[in-house]
Amino acid sequence: MHFISLALLLKKSKTMEFNSVEVVGYLASLFVLLSFFRKDIRQLRIVNSIGCTLFIIYGFLLMSIPIIITNIAILLVNGYYLFVKKTS
Repeated sequence: MHFISLALLLKKSKTMEFNSVEVVGYLASLFVLLSFFRKDIRQLRIVNSIGCTLFIIYGFLLMSIPIIITNIAILLVNGYYLFVKKTS
């Protein structure tokens, strides 16, 4: 009986089915990853902020408080350096 359940689980996990929540999560990850390829720190913070915003949306869709809080904090840090303490 356990073998049949495991076989069904493995079969189901082999197919890549995306739902809208997963798409938001993948896009958020992509933007955060892309931000680290930026040489200009301002561009890095802008692209990273887009990723954080998507992660906040993702966190609300999953109702995951740690994802929401962490990305709000990072977004605030990015906002501080982008708008309050402008660096050259």
